[in-house]
Amino acid sequence: MSARKGFSRRQFLAALTGAAASAALPANGLAASSERRATASRPFFRTRGVVLVPEDLTWSAWPQRARQAGLSTIALHHGASPKYVTDLIRSERGREFLAQCRQLGLQVEHELHAMRDLLPRDLFAKNSELFRMNEKGERTPDCNLCVHAERALDISAEHAVALAKVLHPTTHRYFYWGDDAQPWCCCPRCRDLSESDQALVLENHLLKALRRQDSRALLAHLAYANTLTAPTQIKPARGLFLEFAPIKRRYDIPLDTSSDPENQRHLEALDANLRVFGAANAQVLEYWLDVSRFSKWKKPAVKLPFKEEVLAADLDTYGRRGIRHVTTFAVNIDAEYIARFGEPSELQTYGRRLRVWKPKRGR
Repeated sequence: MSARKGFSRRQFLAALTGAAASAALPANGLAASSERRATASRPFFRTRGVVLVPEDLTWSAWPQRARQAGLSTIALHHGASPKYVTDLIRSERGREFLAQCRQLGLQVEHELHAMRDLLPRDLFAKNSELFRMNEKGERTPDCNLCVHAERALDISAEHAVALAKVLHPTTHRYFYWGDDAQPWCCCPRCRDLSESDQALVLENHLLKALRRQDSRALLAHLAYANTLTAPTQIKPARGLFLEFAPIKRRYDIPLDTSSDPENQRHLEALDANLRVFGAANAQVLEYWLDVSRFSKWKKPAVKLPFKEEVLAADLDTYGRRGIRHVTTFAVNIDAEYIARFGEPSELQTYGRRLRVWKPKRGR
């Protein structure tokens, strides 16, 4: 092709190259615009989950209904021991559940009060120094451990790694909590550390071991009950994230109700913990759908006293703090509950609210 009249060959080629680049700009612009729209359409809350116990899967439709609600994650839990969850996962029903979740694109996690399995209680007879000291100055295997006993930490880490091989979360997020609202160690070396700080000593040790097996591992620090207050002396290792579980708050009013002292205590604890752990990976573990809590952990269960306006206000409270991972216990929504009350419309409402929430301008 010859250069056009009035242009040198170099000028012509430069002009032609420029024209080609200009012609490409609209396509690139459209791609960028499409990417921006896709990003804007993604839910703000990245984790949109429920936490269940194995018995809840007697309602076999749980994975399908979670997916229909737009949830991202189902976590399995048991208050007594991870053994109940490992037994489920190894059973036919557990394998079917995992296959359903894979097919539906649901993530699976495991949220566990794990101490009795991480440091087996039968070690106490010969190694009492591994276990906590109570306020009377006596070593006891009743709960948790002594975080200044290096061997206790090492044994706990070894068992955490073994448990992770069976209960491997699809998200690389691990939840190994202390015993449920139980005291930590009062020995001379531990007693100057708060219970939250003691939990963090253990968690830092567990995370280091987990990362040797799973380089992407993240581990939760549970702010709940006696570990609700933020740690002040121990610093979280990189990869520790906050999990905030306000079990003692009121649910007939929003969390940020300033006139209620219990709700305000929890909100202040949340903010203090966010200053330690940051909001980037923080997760809220709520009780909006927790039939077991509203039934006072007894059966027969009561019908869920769900308030959509409280959920909506709470999502504002969490979202404006930059928290993007939200889940709720939904324990005792099982086959028995469905037979008595029908399928819970509250699940779909919960999922919809999580999907559509967006930060308001100016936040």
